Amino acid sequence: MAGVADRVKPEPDIERAASEAAAGGPITVDGFDEWRAAARELIVRRRSPESVQWLSRGSGADLFGAAPLAPSAAADPAGAEATAPGPPPTAPRLPRKLMDMLHSAACHRAHDRWAFLYKIVWRWQQGEQEVLTMADEDGARLQNMVKAVRREEHDMHAYLRFRERPEDAGAPRFVAWFEPAHDVLPQVAQHFADRMGRTSWMIATPEATVLWDGARLHATGPLLRGAADIEDAGEALWLTYYRSIFNPARLNPDIMHGHVRARFWKNMPEAALVPEMVSRAAAGARRTGQADAVGRRGGATIPIAPEKAQPARQQPHTLDECRRCELWEHATQAVPGEGAKRARVMLVGEQPGDQEDLAGHPFVGPAGALLDRAMAQAGVDRNDVYVTNAVKHFKWEPRGKRRLHKTPAQKEVLACHYWLEGELEKVAPKVVVALGSTALKSVMEDGRATLKDFMDAPVRHKDYWVVTTYHPAYVLRVPGEAEKARAFAALAEALRTAYRLADS
Repeated sequence: MAGVADRVKPEPDIERAASEAAAGGPITVDGFDEWRAAARELIVRRRSPESVQWLSRGSGADLFGAAPLAPSAAADPAGAEATAPGPPPTAPRLPRKLMDMLHSAACHRAHDRWAFLYKIVWRWQQGEQEVLTMADEDGARLQNMVKAVRREEHDMHAYLRFRERPEDAGAPRFVAWFEPAHDVLPQVAQHFADRMGRTSWMIATPEATVLWDGARLHATGPLLRGAADIEDAGEALWLTYYRSIFNPARLNPDIMHGHVRARFWKNMPEAALVPEMVSRAAAGARRTGQADAVGRRGGATIPIAPEKAQPARQQPHTLDECRRCELWEHATQAVPGEGAKRARVMLVGEQPGDQEDLAGHPFVGPAGALLDRAMAQAGVDRNDVYVTNAVKHFKWEPRGKRRLHKTPAQKEVLACHYWLEGELEKVAPKVVVALGSTALKSVMEDGRATLKDFMDAPVRHKDYWVVTTYHPAYVLRVPGEAEKARAFAALAEALRTAYRLADS
């Protein structure tokens, strides 16, 4: 490891790049920091993109460097004739968004990247802010470069494979080979340095190598010729494991190739096994790979209710641990029910709204305020009831800067019924008020239940009465004052009915 550290690349020569920019001659750039120093000097001197020649070490001139300099620029090394007219030059000030985009685009292996990025900065300094939009030709190219670089970073995170070296071989403990399409090695190296602790490793590419000694990163030139230079005694074990988990009954070659782009396959050890396993699956292994009972059915189907076809789910101990459906991933928190512990009346809504999701309490937003008004009109004290929702996490979709309610799917209602059952058992209400269609489906455990079939009169279900009415949110959004008044009156009357039944 020490021998490699001696070959570390030198720090970016920022002063040299700035001096070359000030002198008016060709500018040799080997990275983003050098380009930024040169571009800053050029902007201060008001040098237009057409008058600047950019070079990359070892690759010659780029697009603009291929053309000869204008006679005026050659005659005046300071580039005075090439400067644009205007007010006295000032140091450039770029927004953070533009700097981030320039930094990412600088990793793109376009032959004219340095000249192109300077053109972007020049146009921005001239007040052409449309250069950041997809409607602008340069802006579209810049965004596509950024997108390509970030995709390459993601792919390198996903498909880079570390091989373990023997302990007696010393550092680095793990070695990986990758062939990136763009210059993303520094960013990816930092990603792994943040995640692999003090374990030493090396990532080699055809152009460069980065090593992590457990404390700091070292960058140097190429040290390996390819993945074949890496020995991994554990690879045979991995291939045995890969064969054992391969399920020919679920093979889909199109999806397999769609998920992993072709250029990554050659450096994946299991890629050598795939053609044989695909061939065997086509020759009959797909059928024998199924369960014996399925194979004997000969393709027959067995009718089964959808809810009984659901996989067995882990039963979480607390609502915060719930992963029975995917709604928890985008919600701030689960919102449990609250109220009297042995309430005679339980109100069941659909799901938390935006404000409930943030506060962690049910019915505290606009719909909750309307529910409080209806309860007051019906003579019901909220402290005497238990208020909850059929679904405990907020399901939403973005609309600008707002999070708009999205109706839960039936599978999400079924998944969350586990928690409603627990509340019904614990509170043991005499009457349950179903506020809206989703709540009704959950309370009745019937995905086909509709409001029109249950709103006329209370129904007996299990050990309690069910009273069905509109959700307060429906009352808020129904068009027309007359309709609002009718819906509000129906809500208040349903609450009065629920209390009469609870007192009987």
